[in-house]
Amino acid sequence: MRIAILQRDPVMRQSIEKILTSAGHTCAGYDDGLTMSKTLARSTVDLLVLDWHGTRLSGTEVLRTARAVGGDRMPVIFVSRDTSEESMVRAFVNGADDYASLPLRPAEFRERVTALLRRAYPERFGTASFDVGPYRFDTHRQVVMLRGQPVALSGTQYRLASLFFSNIGRVMSRDHIFAMVWGREFREFTRTIDSHVSRLRLLLAIEPQNEFRLQPVYKSGYRLLHLRHEDAVHAQPQAA
Repeated sequence: MRIAILQRDPVMRQSIEKILTSAGHTCAGYDDGLTMSKTLARSTVDLLVLDWHGTRLSGTEVLRTARAVGGDRMPVIFVSRDTSEESMVRAFVNGADDYASLPLRPAEFRERVTALLRRAYPERFGTASFDVGPYRFDTHRQVVMLRGQPVALSGTQYRLASLFFSNIGRVMSRDHIFAMVWGREFREFTRTIDSHVSRLRLLLAIEPQNEFRLQPVYKSGYRLLHLRHEDAVHAQPQAA
């Protein structure tokens, strides 16, 4: 998973990154709340780790901005030396999902982050396979079946497909895709992602007859839409 960290103390920030990367996550660290907020406006992450204090913008201000842009699904955990009940309550009132005190206990912190991610993205955890419309994903063998027929995909193509189909309806920014599929942060403009998405669309026949549409999102990335779900939502009667 891709995690963004706001922590003004560089030593503590590196410590948090080390704990999370040891659990297999990709991290982007910031000491500047304004820079982080601007990045989140055009990028996507799976979880935020926030400090009360950040240069130019505080953690609560970053949280309000992130919620306005990304909605309520993304989990947020505050990490602070302030263990007062007042501060914990203030974090929860502002939309945080959890609160950890410093110094961190690494194993406990990893499990708290995992619990938040599991609740937010249950389809990414604990299943050997999952079905979405006419597609079946075998996560152990890294095989995709379309209407019972296997589709030949490379490892990169499987990771890309799994990322989209486990985040249906969610905008995935190019840097998020690059970090999750290629395993490193996106540093410069490249057509690599667009080429792979175009190829994947053809290989998996991602089109309305198979219930899905993979659409570009201007200045951001891509979003996979489940058309039957969208139709059902729009068909619901409006309240009088």
